[in-house]
Amino acid sequence: MNSMNTPCYSVAMDLGVCQLRNFSISFLSSLLSADSSPVKLDNSSSGASVVAIDNKIEQAMDLVKSHLMYAVREEVEVLKEQIKELIERNSQLEQENTLLKTLASPEQMAQFQAQVQTGSPPAPTTVATPGPPSTTTLTQPASHSSGPSA
Repeated sequence: MNSMNTPCYSVAMDLGVCQLRNFSISFLSSLLSADSSPVKLDNSSSGASVVAIDNKIEQAMDLVKSHLMYAVREEVEVLKEQIKELIERNSQLEQENTLLKTLASPEQMAQFQAQVQTGSPPAPTTVATPGPPSTTTLTQPASHSSGPSA
């Protein structure tokens, strides 16, 4: 590693920008040092010097633009892949939700709808055992007071 390297991040966009920065610094350094003769500002060479500097700046800007576009394209590909994975996960969860809805009893669905409407957290689930329904699976509605009645 040379002294121009800075810590790069694992996110593709950050990594691309970091690599672009390091490459651009190296490129600009080599581009500007390629013409090691000092710029003369007398009347005969000032126009040519300005044009040469403008050309170097334009080349550097084009290079930065192309590398930035490359980094953006890479990030777009990463994001497309993440979107694809999220769509697949969403589909799986929708299928699971549909299955759970079909397996739930009407009482469980009514209780769930009531919880959704009131915003209360779901009640602790009890494991249903085969056989007659027990009284432990019945819960009181949340609207009842827990204090003594008058």
